[in-house]
Amino acid sequence: MLDDTTVAVPNHLEAFWLPFTPNRHFKREPRLIARAEGLHYITPDGRRILDSAAGLWCCNLGHSHPAVVEAVRRQIGQLDFAPSFQFAHIGAFELASRLRALFPADLDYVFFTNSGSESVDTALKIALCYQRAIGQGTRTRLIGRERGYHGVGFGGMSVGGIANNRKFFGTLLATVDHLPHTLDRERNAFARGQPKWGAEFADALERLVELHDASTIAAVIVEPVAGSIGVYPPPVGYLERLREITERHGILLIFDEVITAYGRLGKGSAAEYFGVVPDIVTTAKGLTAGTLPMGAVIVRRQIYEAIVERNPAPEWMIELFHGYTYSAHPVSTAAALAVLDTYERERVFEHAAELAPYFEERLHALRDCPHVVDIRNIGLMGAVELAPRPGAPGARGYAALCRGFFEEDVMFRITGDTIALSPPLVATRADIDEMIARLRRVLEKLD
Repeated sequence: MLDDTTVAVPNHLEAFWLPFTPNRHFKREPRLIARAEGLHYITPDGRRILDSAAGLWCCNLGHSHPAVVEAVRRQIGQLDFAPSFQFAHIGAFELASRLRALFPADLDYVFFTNSGSESVDTALKIALCYQRAIGQGTRTRLIGRERGYHGVGFGGMSVGGIANNRKFFGTLLATVDHLPHTLDRERNAFARGQPKWGAEFADALERLVELHDASTIAAVIVEPVAGSIGVYPPPVGYLERLREITERHGILLIFDEVITAYGRLGKGSAAEYFGVVPDIVTTAKGLTAGTLPMGAVIVRRQIYEAIVERNPAPEWMIELFHGYTYSAHPVSTAAALAVLDTYERERVFEHAAELAPYFEERLHALRDCPHVVDIRNIGLMGAVELAPRPGAPGARGYAALCRGFFEEDVMFRITGDTIALSPPLVATRADIDEMIARLRRVLEKLD
């Protein structure tokens, strides 16, 4: 029998089809994790792997925080499941109220999901439903952005703009168009925080309005900071201009904050950080600090009231035909409430804001490493972009990932040849120093 600290390594690895992973290579050289505590993953043979990625942008409190662990244990023994179709449990209402208080302006109503992908598809459906509810049924077009990542549902893939996430799956949603991405290395390479140049990229929305007519466009969805593609902070003035254009044309603005919400920028949301209030916000990841699957879509009061309060159908009829079996799952809800309590009690957002300038300085110190062509950062998000190997894009980034795990005991994210860092928000300066030192050793060995 295994004790609490021992995990058996499986004799074969064939059955598990890993997501977003080169399975053939992985199963020859598996990178296996057995336990986690604090800022470290622990392998089956006892090596401690420094987590510089907060898992997948989500473990904001590090791993196995005692307050969250206890809340989950307590909840699963009290109420393991309750349906949210026609019934509800008290914790769901408490969590929704807490989120209403966390997000700015009149972002007052919360629809619970189980992941960022589900949050995005939910937000897109709410946007379409809202336009229909206010008599704008011709507004069915959705606008995304090149290189944007909005999960892997068919709606999210359609508005997303990463080619490999789209090209294998057919035409997807038909009435979709895309804004240009905002990366401009020629003018903004090695920018610190928001790039100076690029607000004019938002003007492409005016051209799409001219092409399609505003009366056909329901919503625009963007990541305030494009994360999964390799950390593209918005140029100064870009989000403000996008907000002004959408408001003028009656188009809803959706912020995909699956990565940026819950402290990644040192605030509760990117909407608060940038001072730009969208109509809908999608979230997940940091809501439970990665402990259990959960997402939330937060909408402005006018959207909820149009769909629900002013619905002309009889009161006993459903207003929005949408939902998930595990919407507001009681155990996930308990984890989220414990995480929000911990964020507040331990001043986690404030600590992240105070740590961000130091993270910026240490990250940009890698500029002299081999193959580095750009470094980008904002809050506790950072990226080091490498020149690709001739004829083999992505190979150098993958080599860095493997070398980091096997030789330097450090985990980070890669997107092609870009290395992304998103430290747990509870990291210290010493932790940042160690992450950067290990990454430097990886970079200096790359060919």
